Amino acid sequence: MTNGNPGFQTEIEFELPRGYVDSAGTLHRRGVIRLATAADEILPLSDPRVTQNEAYLTVIVLARVILRLGTLSDIHTGIIEGLFAGDLAYLQKLYERFNGDDQDTPAAKPAQSGNAQSLRRMTTLGEA
Repeated sequence: MTNGNPGFQTEIEFELPRGYVDSAGTLHRRGVIRLATAADEILPLSDPRVTQNEAYLTVIVLARVILRLGTLSDIHTGIIEGLFAGDLAYLQKLYERFNGDDQDTPAAKPAQSGNAQSLRRMTTLGEA
């Protein structure tokens, strides 16, 4: 998916390894994530949930950048909290690759060390 500029992807599709099971028992595996903006990484830093527990930054950022998961289009922190740990780790890695410095292959390379501090924090927290 592009923003009208050929070769510049602002959204990509993904498929979770396990999937999110909603309250009705429906499994949601395929989704769409968009590029993060500066606000996506900065605004959650002042959220009380993040100031109490830095690990929550990952939850808020992913809830902001995931546009769709299965038939769900209202992605909120409760959905991210309900993901299986392996799916959360998958999304963290996808986020890093897609928002990394190398825009020629946005989903192919890991993020570079020069990324924003919140990205490094997401990586570190995901590995903890």
